[in-house]
Amino acid sequence: MKRLVLASAMLFVLVAPELRAAAKTAPKASDSLLKSLLRQAPGLRPNVLSLALTATETAAERGLVKRRDVLTVIDYSLPSSEPRLFVFNLKSRRLLFRELVAHGRNSGGDQAEYFSNDPGSLATSLGLFVTADTYVGGNGYSLRLKGLEEGINDMAMDRAIVLHGASYVSRAAIHALGRLGRSWGCPAVRREVAHRIIDTLRGGSAIFAYYPEKSWLKSSAFLRR
Repeated sequence: MKRLVLASAMLFVLVAPELRAAAKTAPKASDSLLKSLLRQAPGLRPNVLSLALTATETAAERGLVKRRDVLTVIDYSLPSSEPRLFVFNLKSRRLLFRELVAHGRNSGGDQAEYFSNDPGSLATSLGLFVTADTYVGGNGYSLRLKGLEEGINDMAMDRAIVLHGASYVSRAAIHALGRLGRSWGCPAVRREVAHRIIDTLRGGSAIFAYYPEKSWLKSSAFLRR
């Protein structure tokens, strides 16, 4: 019996360092999720998705995001002529949509360069949003967005910033203009997919709108853990 105990102790001493090393090198669940989603989302950069996941988790922990199963990422550093809206199901680790999305008229041409939270600016806002209710208005079936970042996008409701479909979001528009048409600050998508996207996102899911704007990245309360 003593020999068995001694042998077990010696085996633990020999194996323990290897177990600790394996634990250190084993990928974290978040790393695994990141890699799984990126494989399905050509054009989306790892740092952008990582920031989106961090911001969403932080907001969810504060009770600001009701639905943690769906995440939308918009990378406004990509030109409007490329798909730059990505919708993921985080539970199944699947890309649901990879779509064109317009930016505001005063944010730039094909490339967005200016962002604003001000009413009447006709510019896109950055940061973390949460989806609210739906309605049918001048742009058809639309989804209201609530901005969660003070001074960055918290005027979204007052500005009527909503996700909606638009005829100027199409390959035909890109062929004619060299870019998409532009909204008054709303993230507009193709009419053909607008209803399905809205029904997927409605009810408190997160939308993360990104651009490498230094002051926002440094000051955002959702990007610091």
